[in-house]
Amino acid sequence: MISLLRISALLAAITFAAPVQAQQPYDGPIFDAHLHYNWEPTPHYNVEQVFELLKKNNVRGILATSRPNTGTVALMEAKQTDIWVVPFIRQYKTRADIPTWFRDDSIYEMTLTEFKRGYYRGVGEFHIYGKAAGTEGAAKLVKFAVENDLYIHAHCDVEALELLYSHDKRARIIWAHTGFSTPAAELKALFAKYPSLMGELSFRGGITEYDGKLTEDWKDLFTKHSDRFLLGTDTWITPRWLQYDALISGYRAWLGQLPKERAQRIAFGNAERLFRSEKK
Repeated sequence: MISLLRISALLAAITFAAPVQAQQPYDGPIFDAHLHYNWEPTPHYNVEQVFELLKKNNVRGILATSRPNTGTVALMEAKQTDIWVVPFIRQYKTRADIPTWFRDDSIYEMTLTEFKRGYYRGVGEFHIYGKAAGTEGAAKLVKFAVENDLYIHAHCDVEALELLYSHDKRARIIWAHTGFSTPAAELKALFAKYPSLMGELSFRGGITEYDGKLTEDWKDLFTKHSDRFLLGTDTWITPRWLQYDALISGYRAWLGQLPKERAQRIAFGNAERLFRSEKK
């Protein structure tokens, strides 16, 4: 069986292939909308090293989560002025919570307790699939998010995405990995159906050809829907941190194939629009 590490490396190689030579890479600021600073297990980098890595890559902002939430709190308490940290509450204490969090009342109580810190802007990233998104636990979290003006970062399939919205159409969902392999036509339909839906692009297959050229489907998506996407690295394991430079370089390569204003919107502008405004 192929290991998770090999899958991670393979997907990185496919998604972030060598850039098309005729294009200049995007060189502006980037917001990383899928950064995990997990403290279970012990983090590979300390807080200072994380911020140094981000600055090196001109990553000016991050959507920060961790397992447990201790890592996110550490990033917030560093009070880093050069990096904009947008913290989300994650629904996991340990890795064992991933498939069961929506059936565990203690996870919901933990979410309420974390929220009292007063600075969180969202919940997730959490994993949920199929009809599990229709459960009472999932519904409670969606309603909590809507009532408190929080975004939802969901790693889910299309069925679960639709069920999450069924709990409250006002939900603001950031779709982790934009469905991994959901066809472009279906993505367009989902964007039309759910005006608040944002697609986050870590591990998203099919964006480029092997030579680094944007596929026609994705170039069209980014041209017509540049206001609906965010970038992310998904640093869920140490190898992803070690690949960080290459991951950001890969994004810069295909962003350089888009008109500058659309590239800037995907790279940073959409995050500013979503998260810079004060909470209600």
